[in-house]
Parts: sequence; structure tokens; C-alpha cells
Amino acid sequence: MTATTPPLHNEEAPAARARRLRSAEALQRATGRLATAATARMDTAMPWFRDLKAEDRSWVGLIVQAGIRGFTQWYGGEPGTRVEGADLAASVFGAAPRALAGLITLRQTVDLIRLSIEVVEGNVDDLVEPEDAPDVHRAVSRYAREVAFATAEVYARAAEQRGAWDARLEALVVDAVLRAETDDSVLSRASALGWAGRESLTVVLGAAPARRTETDVFDDVRRRARSAGLDALCAIQGELLVVVLGGSSDARTAAGAVVGMFAPGPVVVGPVADDLSGAHVSARAALAGHRAANGWPGAPRPVLSSELLPERALAGDADARDHLVEEVYGPLVHARATLIETLSAYFAAGGSLEAAARELFVHPNTVRYRLRQVADLTGFTATRPRDSLTLQIALVLGRQAAASDVL
Repeated sequence: MTATTPPLHNEEAPAARARRLRSAEALQRATGRLATAATARMDTAMPWFRDLKAEDRSWVGLIVQAGIRGFTQWYGGEPGTRVEGADLAASVFGAAPRALAGLITLRQTVDLIRLSIEVVEGNVDDLVEPEDAPDVHRAVSRYAREVAFATAEVYARAAEQRGAWDARLEALVVDAVLRAETDDSVLSRASALGWAGRESLTVVLGAAPARRTETDVFDDVRRRARSAGLDALCAIQGELLVVVLGGSSDARTAAGAVVGMFAPGPVVVGPVADDLSGAHVSARAALAGHRAANGWPGAPRPVLSSELLPERALAGDADARDHLVEEVYGPLVHARATLIETLSAYFAAGGSLEAAARELFVHPNTVRYRLRQVADLTGFTATRPRDSLTLQIALVLGRQAAASDVL
């Protein structure tokens, strides 16, 4: 039967405890010397340590001293009283966790702990009695393992706090975009989050996915955006996931990179804005489009807010109404009176070129030519069902505006 290594000292004989206390006292007396040796080793073996400011170097040195002193106290403690986990982290790092996590990386911290332990191990044989050395070496290895886990916990908590802070900051930036309050401070906050300040951005929104954490969703959105060469800012607003995408002048293509992150339902894309300070226009259009999107069950996914102009106008969106009057009806009025007349006759005839031509006493090719002119001026083709709906609503709104002397 293979013998197993017993615990270091769960139930110790008086003689064994006396030897351990003797070794702990010897190590305690040498703490300063060991810490100095460890710091000197760091200065030669770790270039990043040499590059630190003097204040930061002393801060790291204090952590090394605390680690070595912590081992002597840990090793010399009464059976069953050893600190572990969070308590061990506190004994080693003291008030340092957040400052240390922001000063050097986890890998660097592990390296300095490993080096400190190597220095202790390298001096054990000179500091303790020969018969005590094997037990001390075993204790050093166990302590190093415990400190490594404690260090990882420190950095995990710091990362969690940083992630929560970033999420709150990101939510504030997106909220400022939605409220049209993107001043210099908001732009600075976005830069702190990694926003590259690219031109050409759009706002995409839809239902937030259920049963997933915000952090998980946002990480996936950013990953997909990066794969498409885009920047992304995310926030949950009520039941909506709002994503600001930067780096593409093609709103539909940009939205297509992240559309799979939304829950079932319409995903609406605002128009392209020049920069973050103008993103509120895209956000406003996307929000209005989402409110009205249920009026078009067969809408594509994602759908541009401009494709929802009829539904938005009927839902009372003033921006959509103004756009239809100024950008659709207005150019027709200012071009040729016959275009409005032809368009009205075409709709009244149920979309029949021949019937509209008879009503206007012209050849059907004339009607066809005038409808092409309408498409050139407005971007909407009367012979397409969706465009036809948009043009008809624009005619109604334009006539109402003209009657009120608005146009």
C-alpha cells in the first residue's frame, strides 16, 4: 500500500510543534533580508519592475514583504487557524488589491510571487535546522499555491468591478446619445470605453434577449462588431437592446453583423450619422421606427427606419411626416405640376397605366415616363407596392400641409 503525505500539522506532537515554531522564528528574523533579496532579484529579472516609478516600486516591494511575512505567520500558526482564500489575500495584499490590479498585470503578479517564493526556498536550508528543512520546503510549496489562488481572486474581483464600472459608463454614453446630449464629456467617456471616434455610425435597436446577462450579450455584440471592422457601444434601455455601431456608411450591412444578438421581433436601423455627436438623429429615427414596426409584419430584419416612413407617419412621428412632405411631396410640386396629377391619376386608376392615360388624355408611355421622373426625384417607384404606399401617404400629407400653408 502506498503511503500518502499527511497534513502538515492537523494534530501535532509537542516535539513537532516546537520544531515548526523554531523554524518560523528563524524565518521571521530573516524576513527583511529575504524581502531585500527578492526585490533585488526582481530588479534584475523583471524589466517591467525597473520601469515602474519609485513610488510604485516601493508599493510592490511592500506586497513582497507582506507575502514573506505572511508565510512565516502562516507556517507558525496554530493548527486549524490558517487563513485561506479571501483572508489570505487580505493578509498578503492588505489595502493593495485594487491599486495593484491597476498597476501590474495578473501574469506579472504571479511572476513576482513565484520569484519571492524561490528566494525563500533558496534560503531555507541556511536559515533553519537541517531536520526541519523538508517540512519547511513542503510548507513553502503549499503556501505558494494558496497565494496564487488568492491572487487570481483579487484580480477576478477587480475585473468584475471594472466590468461593472464600464457597463455603467457605457449605459450613460448610450443614454446621452438617445437624449441628444452628446457633449465633450460624453465623447471623452466613449473614448475611455475604447470607442475609436470613427465617422459614419448608426443606431440599431430591437428587443433585448431574455435569460442572458448584459455583460454576456454586450461581449458577443462587440465581438461580432470587431469581426466586421466596426466599433460598438451597447446598453439595455427598458426592454430594448440599443447598439451604436461606428465605422460603416452602409447602415443595413453594419446592422447585419449584430442582428442575431436581438430577441425575436423587429430590429430597426437608424440613418447613418457623421459622428457620435450627431448620433441622436439616428437613434430618434430608429426608436420611432421600432414603435411603428408592428404596422408592417412582413418587414425585413433588420429594417431601415426610412423604410418605415408610412408606419411612422401614421403613428404620429413628426420627423417622418416632415420628411414625406419636404423630401417627397415638395420635389414633385416644384418640378412639374403634371407629376402630381399623373401620380394621383395612377393611384385613382388602381395602378393601371392604361386607365391613368385615358383619364389624362395621354399615351400610356407618357404616364410611364412621368412615373420614372417621380422615381428619380423621390427615390420611390410608384409601381412597387411599398413605394406606392409611401407616395400615397406623402400626397395626403403634402396636400394637408399645402392647405395649411405649411409647405
